[in-house]
Amino acid sequence: MTKKEQFFSVMRGENPPKWMGYGFNAWPACMFHCIIDPITVWDILFIEGNNVLDHWGVNHRFLPGDPGIIPMVNEENQVIKDITHWRDYVHFPEIPTDLDWSGTKEQIAQVDRDNEFVMIPTFRGLFERAHCLMTFEDTLVNMYEEPEAMNELFGAYTDWKLKVAEMLCDELDFDVIHSHDDWGSKTAMFFSVDKFRELLKPHYKRLYDYYHKRGKIVQHHCDCYAAEIAPELVDLGVEMWQGVLPSNDIKAIQKATQGKLLLMGGLDQGLIDQADVTEEAVRAEVRRAIDEYCPGGSFLPCIGSLECLNAWVTPIVIDECNKYGAEWLAKQKK
Repeated sequence: MTKKEQFFSVMRGENPPKWMGYGFNAWPACMFHCIIDPITVWDILFIEGNNVLDHWGVNHRFLPGDPGIIPMVNEENQVIKDITHWRDYVHFPEIPTDLDWSGTKEQIAQVDRDNEFVMIPTFRGLFERAHCLMTFEDTLVNMYEEPEAMNELFGAYTDWKLKVAEMLCDELDFDVIHSHDDWGSKTAMFFSVDKFRELLKPHYKRLYDYYHKRGKIVQHHCDCYAAEIAPELVDLGVEMWQGVLPSNDIKAIQKATQGKLLLMGGLDQGLIDQADVTEEAVRAEVRRAIDEYCPGGSFLPCIGSLECLNAWVTPIVIDECNKYGAEWLAKQKK
């Protein structure tokens, strides 16, 4: 049985699954488990340093020690000054037609496609793009006080994302799209389920329907609390929720989604991704997650943010997931 077949046995909710281990076992051993495309580099990953403007006019910081590329948005520098006139402020950048795809295609050609998936990322989801173009507070207030304008903005941005999707699918042979949009803190969502259904879900439906039409698997990354939206992800046809935190009550989600949504995560990264954490504490957290969530099916343990900030923790997590996952699976066969 290939690694991909093993993975599918978990994703399809087989109980017991034919394999248990680190969630990205069937992916190439590369950073973030993604092969980076030139659009992602042009749009986001070129940012390095302080006070760096992207192609949208948004100010960013990415310095050593930062957890990622951080939009530095305030009332003075925000792009959208008045959401009711957002068209006057937002200028959708033209994607260059002369991007060099050769490096990405070469990396894809080296992947063992019988065993491993090729995953391409698409960062800055609908909500995240909105709170780059204006302050976080204004984004949330406008979702409630000016829903019509926000809906128009989300729709126009989805049109732009669909152009990206078409280019990715035309240029690259890949299996999975890793779509990134965080909708909450560790313990609560930033907005209600009704607001998600009103403003975000219809546009994500368009975007994810397109990827499905092109034969791609959708992995939505959301390493935050978003338990109430899990059934909505099923409605959208999302195959995997990557980054699901234990604060989401994973057991309840498993019951609510009935094996229709693979939950990838389950580890308390706030506990294990620390400079002074012990190896035993990391391994104990992995064992807890497997023991607690694997019986419910459609679950694979992995690091919520894909990589730990304390890089030495990552290989320990992977090692324990695979070792203890095999032990757990062996017990189910007795």
